[in-house]
Amino acid sequence: MDTRSDTRQFLTALRARLSPEQAGLTSFGGERRVPGLRREEVAQLAGVSTAYYTRMERGDLGGVSDSVLFALVRALQLTEAESAHLFDLSRAATGPRRELRAKPEPKVSPRLAQLLDTMRDVPAIAMNRVSTPVASNALGRALFPDLFPADAAPLNHARYLFLDERSRSFYPDWEDSARGTVSSLRLLAGHDPSDRALMTLVGELATRSPEFRTWWGGHTVRTHTAGSKRIHHPVVGDITVGYETLEVPSAHGLRLVTYLAEPGTPSADALDLLRSWAADAVDSPTS
Repeated sequence: MDTRSDTRQFLTALRARLSPEQAGLTSFGGERRVPGLRREEVAQLAGVSTAYYTRMERGDLGGVSDSVLFALVRALQLTEAESAHLFDLSRAATGPRRELRAKPEPKVSPRLAQLLDTMRDVPAIAMNRVSTPVASNALGRALFPDLFPADAAPLNHARYLFLDERSRSFYPDWEDSARGTVSSLRLLAGHDPSDRALMTLVGELATRSPEFRTWWGGHTVRTHTAGSKRIHHPVVGDITVGYETLEVPSAHGLRLVTYLAEPGTPSADALDLLRSWAADAVDSPTS
């Protein structure tokens, strides 16, 4: 990961999306040569010189104080995720360059495995930092059957989205899901650019998927800890589920994702049907 290049493209994209009117500046009309704010306008809003802001936008965040970074957050109206990414880029620019390293994979404790199995009515999957399932309950496997092949390890969700054609029919809103995954990986990469497993995954997807490569270059960052998904399930048909992501403090890098349908809806009926189907599959001696 090239921190200077990433910083340059990130700040340029943020500046381009914000108009003078949105930033609270007076616009005097006329043709503007650049979309969004000019560099001198961002500098004015942040209370720094144009030369200093230009240096930052060119990728040099080394030594930039937190107060200046917070001023940029306000000037560019950054979200929480974008703010975190900006500070991560600054830390990467200020500290020594770290070599790629393998991070220890989180372990699923017996207690967490028991918790997953006890949650029989709620699809639940434990994911690692790069969205590879490391544990799940029966209903979680039933809800996402492609991720859990019978005689192989679970599939990484990002690889499934971009490299497995089945994902495009499974997710009717495939592009939304795919773009969301890219923005999550971009945020993670800014936080720890030395994570070998993450950088290997990004490199593979950028090489093999034109969509991933294009969206990765957009430098959008976003957190996806809650929301909803539309699924075209091979057994129960169309279903919309809301998801919540819970961090597992006792296993750093592990998060528990649960899925529920809105009560009294066709999706709730479909989830009930899936519960019955999953229970029958578990009880059947030929499953």
